[in-house]
Amino acid sequence: MPSHGFYFDQTRCTNCLTCVVACKDWHNVPAGPASWIRIKTIEEGRYPKVNVSFLLQCCYHCGNPSCVEVCPVQAIQKREDNGVVLVDRKVCLGKESCGLCLKECPYDAAQFGAEENAKMQKCDFCIERLTKGLKPICVAACPMRALDSGPIDELMKKYGGVRAAEGFSFSPKIEPSVIFKLKAKSTLPRPD
Repeated sequence: MPSHGFYFDQTRCTNCLTCVVACKDWHNVPAGPASWIRIKTIEEGRYPKVNVSFLLQCCYHCGNPSCVEVCPVQAIQKREDNGVVLVDRKVCLGKESCGLCLKECPYDAAQFGAEENAKMQKCDFCIERLTKGLKPICVAACPMRALDSGPIDELMKKYGGVRAAEGFSFSPKIEPSVIFKLKAKSTLPRPD
């Protein structure tokens, strides 16, 4: 089964959050706790040898998504044609009634609004754009071109095979569809 995924370039991301705003706007995700894409700040070291980098956090449309397996009502499905993992919010039992996907996903992809027994929502790879041959809105909106998307095998050919980053562990069991370009760590000497 082909899998679409993301490429994230830590050397280009400035944490401007344009991808987050574009996603919320495109999908009409209201202000509140649910955010289909997030950028995590990772700080390491001690002055003057410090390193700050950013990490893309979203649904990585895994090759073997554990959320699909644990959903008791099959509200989460992986499409056969492109590997995109989608959720049917009408079928979802909700956070208070179930919430198994929230507990199962090691990447915190499952998002829930503030409403009572909120239904699961997450990145849908802008499926309506994908079916028209367009990139997800987060990729199109990124002013630094730190994001790209496409079939994971094509991304690996184009960008290499780095599958882990600081703050992110690649799980060979569920195979998240993401490739990274890592930011080099600071090499400034420590003062005596």
